Amino acid sequence: MKMILIAALALAPMMAKDKEPVKRLDEAAAVLSEVMAAPDKGIPEDMLGNAHCIVIVPGLKTAAFIVGGKYGKGYMSCRNKSGVGWSAPGTVRIEGGSVGFQIGGSETDLILLVMNARGVDKLLSSKFTLGAEGSVAAGPVGRTATAQTDAQMHAEILSWSRSQGLFAGLALEGATLRQDLDDNANLYGKKIENRQIVSGGVRAPKSAMKLITLLNKYSAREHKGK
Repeated sequence: MKMILIAALALAPMMAKDKEPVKRLDEAAAVLSEVMAAPDKGIPEDMLGNAHCIVIVPGLKTAAFIVGGKYGKGYMSCRNKSGVGWSAPGTVRIEGGSVGFQIGGSETDLILLVMNARGVDKLLSSKFTLGAEGSVAAGPVGRTATAQTDAQMHAEILSWSRSQGLFAGLALEGATLRQDLDDNANLYGKKIENRQIVSGGVRAPKSAMKLITLLNKYSAREHKGK
């Protein structure tokens, strides 16, 4: 009995870690649902309709004194090759960088929309630095995108954040974003690269259906592309 108890205690942290990707999928779905349901304060639906991919990082942790640091995990999904519907999600992690002047620590929900094929290629590279070469711009907030600036109209990636109930465009600088093969292995049973997952070569796990259903609800139609 004592050996069984020791084994159970040893396995508990491992089992909890295995469940983290599934829990994070539910959190990502909740973030998308709440943001899109916010009247006149969400992501413009026409921008989501034109997006090639989306990245959602729930609970991005920020700790800072003048210079900020970040760490978080989330998911990316891209449109199916047909232009209708969304792919299975691939796991991403974001690290480092700063967001202006800040003191203290906080958790922020982050959403990125990838607006063209060049942005998708950057996002699927082994390591992508957000904000480099002006590739990421703060996204407009509201039900339509008519108020977007020239920088937003030509950006490869648009970003938004939500912290303490406030939702706004976010200018990211210096943070790196990469795939997380270990979490992909937890979801799919083996280490699979995000490029293979979002290209439609992998069937979405049951735990991802809530997120995919929401993406289809708000933007199932064929994107207009750029």
